[in-house]
Amino acid sequence: MTRIFTSLAAPLAAITLIGTATAALAQRSPAYQAARAAGEVGEQPDGYLGVVGSVSAEVRAMVNSINIQRKAAYTQQSASSGATVEQFAFTSGCNLIGQTAPGEKYKGPDGQWKTRGAAAPERDSRCI
Repeated sequence: MTRIFTSLAAPLAAITLIGTATAALAQRSPAYQAARAAGEVGEQPDGYLGVVGSVSAEVRAMVNSINIQRKAAYTQQSASSGATVEQFAFTSGCNLIGQTAPGEKYKGPDGQWKTRGAAAPERDSRCI
């Protein structure tokens, strides 16, 4: 399995751009900014945005919309690279968790929601 993720190192730049572009589009939304700042949403290792605790229907709908956009991007890029959608999503999740800012939520390798401190976030050992 490690070999699979290592073989994704070449298209990693494309994945980073996808994750960054998707996140950048979402971050233009004041609702997204507010939910992220309030700790209602966080990045997950699977490459998708997650809901932290109980949230409003609006926040849940926003998260679903962002995740649909992410899956479309992962599907498009994986088709041209020979990697699976899941492999692209996982690698993107590694990058998006790495890009969180102090105070933001992310899901750690143990499956628990964590709040990013000043140090680098805990990431899956397969993240490169």
